[in-house]
Amino acid sequence: MKIGGSLFALGSILYTFLGVVYYFISGDVIGTSLLGLTGGLAFLIAFYVLFTSKRVGALPEDNEYALISDADTDYGFFSPHSWWPFVIGASTFVFILGFAFARWMMVFGLFALMMAIYGLVFEYYRGEFVK
Repeated sequence: MKIGGSLFALGSILYTFLGVVYYFISGDVIGTSLLGLTGGLAFLIAFYVLFTSKRVGALPEDNEYALISDADTDYGFFSPHSWWPFVIGASTFVFILGFAFARWMMVFGLFALMMAIYGLVFEYYRGEFVK
């Protein structure tokens, strides 16, 4: 965790420095604000990760000689062949397009999104996957 926290701390310094340089080169307040806020967000993440790494102690990621098997291998079950995340994304896209074009697209997209979420949740309750 120390490496990740250090990377975010360096990112915080970098974005803040770029914000100052950007302001002196362009004089744009909005871009400078965005770069400053990005630096602040990187600082918050760096502080949290570095503070937590002191409390938790050394992890296998911090040891350069650690093996893959030293880490916790139980990350959960992820379906290797599921098309439902793609369907969720496509139906969300149709739902968002409904804001710009037509309300009936929102209704259709919301219905498709609910069906896709239902399909994702109950994917393995319909029997084994057949190739």
